[in-house]
Amino acid sequence: MSAPARAFTVRHIQLLRAAFAAIAALMVTFSSDHSAAVGLSVFSGFAIVTGFVLALGAWLAVEPGRRWSYVLLAVIDGLAGMVAGIPLLRTEDMFFIIVVSWAILSGVVEIIAGLRGRREDDPLARDALLIGGLGILLAVALLLIPAGFSSDYTVDEAGTFQLTGIILGVGMLGGYAALVAVFLGIAGLTPSRDAQTPAADAAPLSGGAA
Repeated sequence: MSAPARAFTVRHIQLLRAAFAAIAALMVTFSSDHSAAVGLSVFSGFAIVTGFVLALGAWLAVEPGRRWSYVLLAVIDGLAGMVAGIPLLRTEDMFFIIVVSWAILSGVVEIIAGLRGRREDDPLARDALLIGGLGILLAVALLLIPAGFSSDYTVDEAGTFQLTGIILGVGMLGGYAALVAVFLGIAGLTPSRDAQTPAADAAPLSGGAA
């Protein structure tokens, strides 16, 4: 493997993805506005930078014959992020359509890559399966939110508030990003990741959507 490939490894991809996922989670958590516009804005940035990291990783850290999952995930992330970045499409319905579609596609790719990695005794296969599973879980959770959901609730001494489907959806996206940040951060900081073999470098993303 070339010198640049040795300098940039799957470990670095994991840590970069964890950092960007953490930023997305914090933006959702500390925003008082959980509208579709804000949710898709955060998702757009998260997906685009994640796609860039994956594309860079495919070029620098993975052997040519083993780049398919990185490249495919980079394309999915990049396209989803660009669509989400179109202001006219930032509606509540489009939030669910874009994020659910992305979560399913990226989750399936991760899981397939993880299953292939397990057959090859790839130590990173478990990370890919976990992140892929989280993507599918996010899609299912969003699909379970009833269309037009709205419910009023009262907090003592604070007043009455309204909980809507889009608030739940954006919150779930933030929760997903937080979980991805934790799991990929742990994976990237695990000392044993330093001693990666060519087979290990072939493991997918260890990470979706995410």
